[in-house]
Amino acid sequence: MKHSIRHALSLDESMSGEQTHFWQSQELGSPLESLTATYITHAFGRHTHEGFAIGVIERGAETFYYRGAIHVAPAGSVVVVSPDELHTGQSATDYGWSYRMVYPAADLLARIASDIAGQPRGIPYFTAPVVYDDALFTALRAAHIALERSHSALERESRLLDALAMLIRHHAEDRPSLAQPCLAHNALRHAQDYLRSHYADDISLQQLARLVYLSPFHLSRLFREQLGLPPHTYLNQIRVNRAKTLLNSGLSLAEVAPAVGFADQSHFSKAFKRVVGVSPGQYRKI
Repeated sequence: MKHSIRHALSLDESMSGEQTHFWQSQELGSPLESLTATYITHAFGRHTHEGFAIGVIERGAETFYYRGAIHVAPAGSVVVVSPDELHTGQSATDYGWSYRMVYPAADLLARIASDIAGQPRGIPYFTAPVVYDDALFTALRAAHIALERSHSALERESRLLDALAMLIRHHAEDRPSLAQPCLAHNALRHAQDYLRSHYADDISLQQLARLVYLSPFHLSRLFREQLGLPPHTYLNQIRVNRAKTLLNSGLSLAEVAPAVGFADQSHFSKAFKRVVGVSPGQYRKI
């Protein structure tokens, strides 16, 4: 489970409107640092990262020096900074900027690129540090929100993998062609059976893929192409169906939520209504 470090705001920060939330986690078999921040006057000096710095600008605009030029990343854009590349960062206006960043290791992106191509690939190279792609922005933002808020390792890793794979496939300089899918029906059935039998467990995509001898990318692709759902959505449907049975047996919402694998009633209610169309409480009254 992720280790969260919430930065305590000083008096100056609270008055200025600046705030940060930094945390560390283990995702897809690799350590990952993440940041949610709003900066008004803060300016980053010249620095580098060991891995990539990838994020979305939610509000305002950031300006930064990178590869000998000054760039501006407005709200709705994606920022991609490669490992060991000198860069800075500050607000492009007097009103600051808000963004969500992840700092994945270079070998994680190389591993994903290799899985996409079905053969060994090196570390992806990205020419543009500011990317305009609405679908990628949405995917990265959803992944980051899951990393910050979701108690489901399967959801966090599925969303993160999907977003990073989209970035590589659409914006890397040497874009890997998608390998022809191996049907692997037995592996998919095994993964489905495992989720049905262990729906209350917090299993990660990395663990599930290892159980069926596939890469996380390949397994996630199989779920989407064969079942029409990502793995975490498939698991939630199993959990909701089991929850309906338990609710009909007379158990309370407080008993049902942990019994089917949800961290709390709030997450349970949202997932239940997304599938059934009514809240668990409303369902019990039917």
